[in-house]
Amino acid sequence: MIRPSPLRRLASPARLSPLMLALLGALPCTVVAQPAATAPAATAAELEPVVVTGTTRERRLADLPYAISAVGESALRDSGPMINLSESMARVPGLVVANRNNHAQDLQISSRGFGARAGFGVRGLRLYADGIPATMPDGQGQVAHFDLAGAERVEVLRGPFSALYGNASGGVIALFSKPVRERQFEIGLDAGSAGLRQGRVGFAAPLGDGLDLSGNLSDMSIDGFRPQSGAERRLANLRLNWKGERDRITLALSDQNQTADDPLGLTRAQFEADPEQTASVATQYDTRKTIRQTQAGASWSHQFTDAGAFSSTRVSAYAGSRGVSQFLAIAPATQANARHGGGLVDFDRHYDGLDARALWHWDRVDLTTGLSLERQKDDRQGYENYTGTGASQVLGVQGRLRRDETNRADTREAYAQADWALADAWQASAGVRSGRVRMQVADRYLSNGDDSGELTYRYTNPVAGLRWRASPTWTLHAAAALGHESPTLGELAYRPDGASGFNTDLKAQTSRQIELGAKWREGALSLDASVFHIATDDEIGVATNAGGRSSFRNVGATRRWGLELGGAWRIRPGLRAQMALSLLHASYQDGFTTCTGVPCTLSSATNTAAVPAGNRIAGTQPASGFFELAGAAPWSTDGEWGLEALARGRTAVNDLNSDFAAGHALFNLRYRHRWALDAEGALELLARIDNLADRRVVGSVIVNDANGRFFEPAAGRSALVSLRYSRRF
Repeated sequence: MIRPSPLRRLASPARLSPLMLALLGALPCTVVAQPAATAPAATAAELEPVVVTGTTRERRLADLPYAISAVGESALRDSGPMINLSESMARVPGLVVANRNNHAQDLQISSRGFGARAGFGVRGLRLYADGIPATMPDGQGQVAHFDLAGAERVEVLRGPFSALYGNASGGVIALFSKPVRERQFEIGLDAGSAGLRQGRVGFAAPLGDGLDLSGNLSDMSIDGFRPQSGAERRLANLRLNWKGERDRITLALSDQNQTADDPLGLTRAQFEADPEQTASVATQYDTRKTIRQTQAGASWSHQFTDAGAFSSTRVSAYAGSRGVSQFLAIAPATQANARHGGGLVDFDRHYDGLDARALWHWDRVDLTTGLSLERQKDDRQGYENYTGTGASQVLGVQGRLRRDETNRADTREAYAQADWALADAWQASAGVRSGRVRMQVADRYLSNGDDSGELTYRYTNPVAGLRWRASPTWTLHAAAALGHESPTLGELAYRPDGASGFNTDLKAQTSRQIELGAKWREGALSLDASVFHIATDDEIGVATNAGGRSSFRNVGATRRWGLELGGAWRIRPGLRAQMALSLLHASYQDGFTTCTGVPCTLSSATNTAAVPAGNRIAGTQPASGFFELAGAAPWSTDGEWGLEALARGRTAVNDLNSDFAAGHALFNLRYRHRWALDAEGALELLARIDNLADRRVVGSVIVNDANGRFFEPAAGRSALVSLRYSRRF
């Protein structure tokens, strides 16, 4: 089991990457980070957030003709140790971020049902951190490197306008770092249940002549509440900005190093017997994962003052590398199949991209046009996860090579978007994004057949929206769009018939979306509501599981429709409430055949069953909700308490709907207090108790798991204490 000591590691240069050492070395020179927390944050009704996602320029939430939410710095800090997006995103209607309580697997994220089928990573959504995509060109993404401690806000775009972000954009999650406003330095310490320890250092400083520098460094470790679930993560981010009279340049660098044990999921019987146990195969094979990721990005924007309608340009470029080694729990007997790729996944990825856009502004029209290029190259190997035979056999170690190939994906896109003020109360928005994504595999391990191949998918996603300001406090909007989601490289890797070669029969899934919404702002009260309908054709689903290889196919049409409500109310000074409610109907319209066990091929009746039309899409919930009541502490205006309630309906674990993770409601309690030590320094305490009633529930499900280990337990009652010292200079 991984047993950490973050504070000791923070002080040990031998344990730090070059980027982390550079960050620490910069501290004495600049010393600054997040502003000290002050009074409880204002609600949206008092200070409407300004967002940029999905629009041609910064606009207020109430002025946009689509469903979008912003989670600010205060909410991110109050929600936990700022390790996972799942801590704070429950307050966004329509979005489900399930914490697997397994750092070897990324969060399970879905928006209006898009992304729910992902067995690992994030699928069907576009992810961005300061404009740098965290979603690769093939549509697979991850968020473990998001720097929540350095974030000013996270914007979440749902619905039709997400189509403007191109392929596999069923929704958009975008993180924005805090701008540098003053010299500050911050140290944070977190301690919690399951052996959680985290140390954080942050700084920010204006350097003069338009330059400013900021950075954050964190070192986290956890034992986990289940055996074989410990993890360590070191994350560093550095940003350098320069702002001139008409130009702005930003350079960003990030580095993530993570090791994590994998406790795997539990069967129904195992979960009911003891939700804190770990499947025996996890310890038998020492299932675990190592991640190494470094990336850099740069952007340059220029404002024009004498070019007529030509207002500004922006060019952004990024490049990075990601390496993953993952030991799986696959038996040697299964790997005896000549077609098997081994029980150890190992790849090194290099990726880069470029986005260039121009903004035109006329009296009543804003127009943005742009071009986007993205590439990824994976040098992928597979090895046996054992050595030797019989009594001398050793499990959970690297063995013989069983897979060796190069995977490539690249996209080429052009886009345009216009916002037109038709009249004082009317605004129209329209856009289109057209492009193609190309997937290639060059197989070098040919003793089990040649899996080389190439496919190209082309798409054009138009979108249109209309907003009517019915009164100074009430606006209505409507939007419609077409969407496109191509298969990932992993989904194209194997054919359903078991033969060698690329899965050339797998088509992209397409969708038609419509949305109607209303936004109401009245004094201290705000309310956003949306209803939507999504019709998808050629939905991508699991076809077969055979010999440790999963293949995919198109399973026909699906339908998603639902209601989303989000609201905030300043009840009186020192007392506020926030709520989010989501209702979702997501079902298959066509019947199809699926696997029920291993081995399985659809050409055989062994381990197969029929999925009837009308079944719920696996991984989706019919309802979810969030409610928060927070107020100033009676004994001090410098303290704030908060009570949170989270509810989720039952979740189908597979396409057959043969089992469900039960719905549940959980309650959390928090308290934050700030002490002003002097005019420049402050100390802040955050104390949380999550899952007050100590309910044992399923936190997330492994959709369509071939071994029946669908259930990933949520933690029981857990406590967190965070201390944060900040100082201005």
